[in-house]
Amino acid sequence: MKQLQEYRSKLIDRLEAAAEEFRSACLAVSAPFEAPEKGGWNTHQLAAHTRDVDKLVYGYRARRTASEEKPEFEDFDGEAWMTEHYNPEEPLASILDELSASVTETTSILRALPTEAWGRTSSHEIYGGGFTLQTWVERGLAHIQEHLKTVQKAI
Repeated sequence: MKQLQEYRSKLIDRLEAAAEEFRSACLAVSAPFEAPEKGGWNTHQLAAHTRDVDKLVYGYRARRTASEEKPEFEDFDGEAWMTEHYNPEEPLASILDELSASVTETTSILRALPTEAWGRTSSHEIYGGGFTLQTWVERGLAHIQEHLKTVQKAI
């Protein structure tokens, strides 16, 4: 049990660190409207997407799973969301501030939870049940890290 608690504590720390690394990397890009990968999103788009997915998907699901009994989540289409909601005029720093605030809110909640809360489950309308709080936190971290790697290519 002690190893699991240590893992979860490090998971929270890594989530915070990844959000800060992502922020720093995005701000270090000299041409945020040029795509780091051919045919991919540019840094500004990646920042908006990463913020939105944290607020509306992984962070949201983690917070609800921490506070509710067996919540069920709708599917989220990130491409469709970007098509409908992306605003190229939104300041990059504001996007990154919102991502940081969302991650901080989630990590504050996670640090205050009793150990047994990490095993709370939720379900997804397409993928079914059995998604634990820990699963959503791990997926949120992986999502930020995935886009961090892409942004780092533009530096």
